[in-house]
Amino acid sequence: MAMQGNDVLTVGAGPTGLMLAGELALAGVDVAIIERRASQDLAGSRAGGLHSRTIEVLDQRGIADRFLSEGQVMQNAGFAATHLDISDFPTRHNYVLGLWQSHIERILAGWVAELAVPIYRGREVTGFAQHDTGVDVELSDGGSLRTKYLVGCDGGRSLIRKTAGIGFPGWDPTTSNLIAEVEMTGKPEWGIHRNAFGIHSFGRAEYEIRNGEVVYLDRGPVRVMVSEQHVGATTEPTLRDLSEALTAVCGTDYGIHSPTWISRFTDMTRQAASYRNGRVLLAGDAAHVHAPDGGQGLNTGVQDAVNLGWKLAQVAKGTSPETLLDTYHAERHAVAARVLRITMAAVALRRPDERTKALRETMSELLGIDQPRRRFGAMLTALDIHYNLGEGHELLGRRVPDLDLVTADGPQRVFALLHDARPVLLNLGESDGFDIAPWADRVRSVDARYDGAWELPALGAVTAPTAVLIRPDGHAAWVGDGHHMGLADALTTWFGPPAAEVSS
Repeated sequence: MAMQGNDVLTVGAGPTGLMLAGELALAGVDVAIIERRASQDLAGSRAGGLHSRTIEVLDQRGIADRFLSEGQVMQNAGFAATHLDISDFPTRHNYVLGLWQSHIERILAGWVAELAVPIYRGREVTGFAQHDTGVDVELSDGGSLRTKYLVGCDGGRSLIRKTAGIGFPGWDPTTSNLIAEVEMTGKPEWGIHRNAFGIHSFGRAEYEIRNGEVVYLDRGPVRVMVSEQHVGATTEPTLRDLSEALTAVCGTDYGIHSPTWISRFTDMTRQAASYRNGRVLLAGDAAHVHAPDGGQGLNTGVQDAVNLGWKLAQVAKGTSPETLLDTYHAERHAVAARVLRITMAAVALRRPDERTKALRETMSELLGIDQPRRRFGAMLTALDIHYNLGEGHELLGRRVPDLDLVTADGPQRVFALLHDARPVLLNLGESDGFDIAPWADRVRSVDARYDGAWELPALGAVTAPTAVLIRPDGHAAWVGDGHHMGLADALTTWFGPPAAEVSS
């Protein structure tokens, strides 16, 4: 059976694949998702929260409230058992949102359904071949599909990455942990614990945040995490494996029984050598894997999708040249490389020996100082990401704050201007007529006034610009300081040549 082709095919309906499909659909691209699961149901434990910048990009699309209404707010970020207060950060979302991945996926899938993106469930990609004008994709049901571009959002064992011949260098695991959702007859002490064997934790699957503290409900299954004594198991974990690991670490298995699921995670750390090979791209865990410390993985993947979506849309529609896709690797590979470094450091700091304990306590003291707290907090929440777009204003290449603007149509937030994923030229000076008519079909021009301070996480106050060209991902592509110099070049670089050139 030959399926009708799409402009873009994303493989995997996890958070990254769903977010990317939504971004492409907003841009008017014909996109579909291939997903091996028969439904959106998620077996096993995955990420448990959204960081500030991820909530911001959801806010940029007008869907953040869907997540906020179901999650639990915690006004701190974590690094190696140190909690960093981010409540004074200059963002509307100065917190981490506790929300299990199963709920995150369900909400994203609902949004994608509203955008009429088809999801072909119960199918897997078994192979593909790319050529000058597209990619021919083979499916597990014997069907095939032709697409202009193929994006692998299919996890750390990505078949798309392997078939594309993209290397995945990095480091083998040094630690292994079991995590599970079970019933138990015993009553362990809730929370995270350390001993000579490593880290273990217990907590109800359902919880609330009260006065900044996690309060577990007195009903429902228990989530368990425990270190394994050996690394390198090749079989799926069993209840017996979990019982033996708990007994070795705690002296008892607390009478565990009736598991809902059991899974294993390690600190294997790898990153794709390239995020693109021709018409094949990678995003999320297909491009980078690491230990789950700090909850970086899901958040990095969603932000990959928001960086890639508008660029791929413009290339697929013929608005921009394929070279625009090279900026996806240039910008996001560096971000994930830093994430890998952070998580490797966090794993090293959770070793149980006394010297590492001393180092961990020393790090905690340092992070209690205001400047290191702000720097690490901004890094962990991705609020400090700076894409290197050349020299210029401090805002260039950074996220544009969600300012309260005054426009001719009344009060307006910056993020509300980005709901349709279109670029915006925000004119904050005198209305002296920016001539962007050749890009008017792609770029929205807004005259506004803002009289408050401009403050960026980790940097602090910056000089107020007179105009900002905002990319669909919320980053500043050009910053005006009383002049128009470089604006036309920035418009062409990021949003394609002028209309007359496009039509010719």
